[in-house]
Amino acid sequence: MSYGTNIMDAFRQAGVYTGRILKGAKPAELPVVQSTKFELIINHPTARMLGITVPDKLLARADEVIE
Repeated sequence: MSYGTNIMDAFRQAGVYTGRILKGAKPAELPVVQSTKFELIINHPTARMLGITVPDKLLARADEVIE
């Protein structure tokens, strides 16, 4: 199970920063931006192998369930 930032959102934000720098902005003057999109991913086969029963409510709330 993993709960963390959305990788695609992080790549998009890196592209925005790169664009600003290429347009002449100074990197030291750019604001620090924290990710706002988080996702929950559950690896169901691994949980079963470890003997962990994942509740159905948690599986339903997950952004991605690896089967």
